[in-house]
Amino acid sequence: MKRLWAPWRMKYIQQGEMEGCIFCDKPKENRDKENLILWRGKTAFIMLNSFPYNPGHLMIAPFKHTADMYDLGDDELLEISKLLRYSMRLLTAEMNPDGFNLGVNLGRPAGAGIEDHLHWHVVPRWNGDTNFMPVVGETKVLPESLEATYEKLKKKMENLGAP
Repeated sequence: MKRLWAPWRMKYIQQGEMEGCIFCDKPKENRDKENLILWRGKTAFIMLNSFPYNPGHLMIAPFKHTADMYDLGDDELLEISKLLRYSMRLLTAEMNPDGFNLGVNLGRPAGAGIEDHLHWHVVPRWNGDTNFMPVVGETKVLPESLEATYEKLKKKMENLGAP
């Protein structure tokens, strides 16, 4: 039997119910690298997902704390749309995925892990990136650390310019 080691997952497994809101608290800390925040716009920001489905899994969230899409103004929705497009451009330039899953989960029944703060997911996908591991082993293999992905994407952002 082969063993796959993913020690960073223990933090997720043991965290239990979170206090506060990561989409409000992390931007206030002004520790963007440690908090995996890649970009801050006027009304929204881009960050790496700490518990990604695939390498490069990004999230885009408004600074405004809300679970209701109707609470966002046109300026916020426009910036989020631009950041979604930019995120795809960034991931394509650095990681060359074959496709993307883009989405927002509204409410727990829809799969929202964090229900009280809207956020969009940008998940790069590659032909053949699904295999027996998630199906049989309920395990996802990520070939790169979050820190390495952050550094690659941050460097690529310097070349691409601002969103």
